[in-house]
Amino acid sequence: MTIALDRPQKTKSAQIREKLGYSIIDTDVHTQEFPPAFLDYLEQVAGSAIAQRFQEHLPGASRSKWFNQSWEERRTHRTARPPFWTRPTNDALNLATVSLPKLLHERLQEAGTDFAVVYPNLATMAPHIGNEEMRRAVCRATNTYHADIFRPYSDRLTPIAAIPMNTPEEAIAELEYAVKVLGLKAIQIPGHIRRPIPAFEKYGEEVANEAIWIDTFGLDSKYDYDPFWAKCVELKVVPTTHSSGMGWINRRSISNYQYNHIGHFASAGEALCKSLFFGGVTHRFPTLKFAFLEGGAAWGASLYTDLIWHWDTRNKDHLVENNNPANVNYEELLELYTRYGGELVHDRLDQLGSGLGFHADLVSPLEPGDLDEFAVAGVEKPEDIRDRFLNHFYFGTESDDTRVAQAFNRKANPYGDRVKAFLGSDSGHWDVPDITAIAANTYSMVERKIISEEDLQYFLSIHPLELYTSLNRDFFKGTAVEKAADEFLAAKGSRGDEGDEGDEGDNAQCPMPNAHKHLNI
Repeated sequence: MTIALDRPQKTKSAQIREKLGYSIIDTDVHTQEFPPAFLDYLEQVAGSAIAQRFQEHLPGASRSKWFNQSWEERRTHRTARPPFWTRPTNDALNLATVSLPKLLHERLQEAGTDFAVVYPNLATMAPHIGNEEMRRAVCRATNTYHADIFRPYSDRLTPIAAIPMNTPEEAIAELEYAVKVLGLKAIQIPGHIRRPIPAFEKYGEEVANEAIWIDTFGLDSKYDYDPFWAKCVELKVVPTTHSSGMGWINRRSISNYQYNHIGHFASAGEALCKSLFFGGVTHRFPTLKFAFLEGGAAWGASLYTDLIWHWDTRNKDHLVENNNPANVNYEELLELYTRYGGELVHDRLDQLGSGLGFHADLVSPLEPGDLDEFAVAGVEKPEDIRDRFLNHFYFGTESDDTRVAQAFNRKANPYGDRVKAFLGSDSGHWDVPDITAIAANTYSMVERKIISEEDLQYFLSIHPLELYTSLNRDFFKGTAVEKAADEFLAAKGSRGDEGDEGDEGDNAQCPMPNAHKHLNI
């Protein structure tokens, strides 16, 4: 029996792309490995014993202890319900697209998407493997496998390299191999590492596995990750992250995956973002940018505003002037308590100050340097927050996520800026079964006046071009968007800026043509 595989070449998304007149770049397309082929690679990298041990973790096998536990065991251990039924199965074409690079390449063009950064399933999971030998082997094998299978389609598809981050040395070793040997140009780091709290390790492995802290590579990290960030700059690669927050303390429902899932990418992304900011990474590495995938951009807009608000109300000068316990006029306060306190305070005025943040006998235990929690970030004025944040952070957002309007709401965002949201479709998962619907979904937000046509171009084209050419001007060389990248870089150069803030603000001009075409589709 022959199955008809003819498909329409002019989808609505393709028509939209044609009339827009600029490139569409999708920064988050998911794929699934073909397990037998991947296991061949793993065996070549690490031997048959490692490959055999890993098979039980492959999709379709026993993925999580939750599936093998009784309800009593789940309650006893508070085992979080994991993902299930995450692939589009009602259409064989969509399901096959997830795992066949040649078909994905073909359908990407049908969808009107010019270029995509690919996030394979194992690549997002591999850096979180606990066992070092297994983690490093799986990262190396998955990077080699994907470099090989996507190489023939590099004009439109580029896979990320999975970079383990348990130590800076481990991260640098895999990064150098991925870039220098495999020729990969996009990378993904885990958003965090679960580390045991030292004080609880004496109680045994079972307790240590639960009594953990989240290391986010910047603020309060176990290691100095600056050598890794420096290596990223040297090798001209932009760190991106796509890590889960499921299983964290407020995402541990034993019965409901949706409870654990909603907002978890945003939570994990925010933890890393704040760590990079307050840990001074964006201060010490002014050319290094970061992208957070699948969590949307609303949390980015909220965090940006919140950082500036906290500066306004918690910078060191404000604290010294308004919050220092030594500032209190004790005699005046005593008079007010005596006059208005009545029986509430009668015979207890010796405890004056209790609950008000000071006590008359207390001297502030803080040293002057302890007051400035923005110092490591290099912040001396609120504009520094804008620069440390907007020049460095990008937020992958799905095509139907209307909350992107918050990122582009320049009337509400400080300094009239756009927060740098861009298309990260998440296609291939249960929520985005059909890659050919993505551009149409996105353009519908313009039709509904949720975002403007100018915002749309930043979302689909300018922000991804800006991110990936920030360190590597040749990132798109030899691809279907090479001409668009050259035009973007030329326009950026003609404005005499580095493409960070020159295109932001109330009077911004799009650095590419065709920004305001009106479509009638």
